[in-house]
Amino acid sequence: MPAPGFPARYTRIFTLVVIALALLAYGFVGVGRFLTKEDPIASADAIAVLAGTRMDRALEAADLYRRGYAPRIVLSRQVPERSFAVLAARGITLPADADVTQETLEKLGVPREAIVVPETIHDNTAQEAQTLRQLAVQNGWHRLIVVTSKYHLRRAGFALRREFRGAPIEVAMHGTRYDDVNPDRWWTSRKDWRWVLSEGGKLLAYELGLGA
Repeated sequence: MPAPGFPARYTRIFTLVVIALALLAYGFVGVGRFLTKEDPIASADAIAVLAGTRMDRALEAADLYRRGYAPRIVLSRQVPERSFAVLAARGITLPADADVTQETLEKLGVPREAIVVPETIHDNTAQEAQTLRQLAVQNGWHRLIVVTSKYHLRRAGFALRREFRGAPIEVAMHGTRYDDVNPDRWWTSRKDWRWVLSEGGKLLAYELGLGA
């Protein structure tokens, strides 16, 4: 606290600085929870798995399927690494991640006919949102559970709801429990730091209308 006799003007400045620092500290601690906000889930028409991990997200979708949340799982194809083309030129063909994931889901007990894998190749979350909207409209789906990594939840939800605006389609964002992160103490882990800096920056770009 300021010493007795400290000018009132400086006392107010000191108070404002303390409040500002407290708000910054609160925001710093809470940003992990902000980025990982989930929605309540209920029975849906499909469980959609966003691309980005090999099995963390798909494994969560398989668990939800077995618990009866939806009759089908939608997988997403992503642009393959450049090395896939290099290997193909050398006569070595590797299966796409979505194909490996589909095979794994079948081994986990999800029937082949319950797995939907659109042929569209996606480069970002906004493109995945477009494909999901097309599928939902074509099939008359009204509710989707979208599974992704925990730190991806806020930005992915923004992209999906922006794409679904005006359509009678409800989206519930759900984070995979197999994602090894700690949003409550994100500053203690290098992995969490990378996630927060990446997703925080991309979310800001989305809010400014710069994100695809």
